[in-house]
Amino acid sequence: MQKEVSKDIIEKWLKGWSLSRDLPLPFPYKSGFKVNVNDEKQKARYVFSELSEDFFQLAESIDEPWIFLKVCVGFDNFKDEISEKWELQPQGYMMYCFHQMNIPDINLHQNYKIEFENYNSTFVIRIVTKNNEYASIGRVVIVDDLAIYDRISTENHHKRKGLATFVMKELEKIVLSKGISKNFLVATEQGKSLYESLGWELYSLYTSVVIPTEKSKI
Repeated sequence: MQKEVSKDIIEKWLKGWSLSRDLPLPFPYKSGFKVNVNDEKQKARYVFSELSEDFFQLAESIDEPWIFLKVCVGFDNFKDEISEKWELQPQGYMMYCFHQMNIPDINLHQNYKIEFENYNSTFVIRIVTKNNEYASIGRVVIVDDLAIYDRISTENHHKRKGLATFVMKELEKIVLSKGISKNFLVATEQGKSLYESLGWELYSLYTSVVIPTEKSKI
């Protein structure tokens, strides 16, 4: 059974998400939040910690494409209550780890090197080859007492080498050095198993719908 979703945590996560992506900060919209993403394929996103009349009113009133509605419940909870103009996106999973991660003692292979960067309160770990070919990357933003991990990814031909786990380990070192022990992220279906192996647990389903002009891949 899904636990009650904290609106405060959702706000902190969304702020971290926005800082990581160098976007305008979220602001309250009725019982939820809005971010003006200003991208061709994502003009804005509305995020709700739970279903509400505000969510359904938005779903009814919006006809413009590429405005996303996002809510912390499964699609089955509302699919019969919104118009068929809305298209379901790949399932997201909000996950938490409120303790040190269960990360094995791993070292970076000699063919790779690590690079550091920071901006907008965001810390970046990047793994590249000795020839400076990008291999893996991850970001973490600290918002108050919460560390928000974002855009953890590995290039296809560098997968299954433990790079994403190493990135998470290095990001966690930064977080622990700041005295933070609460970690939060949104995983894709593909990434969920990695985080579970590191000790993360499911916090909430995270469901997105949009009115596309073509098949959405966001």
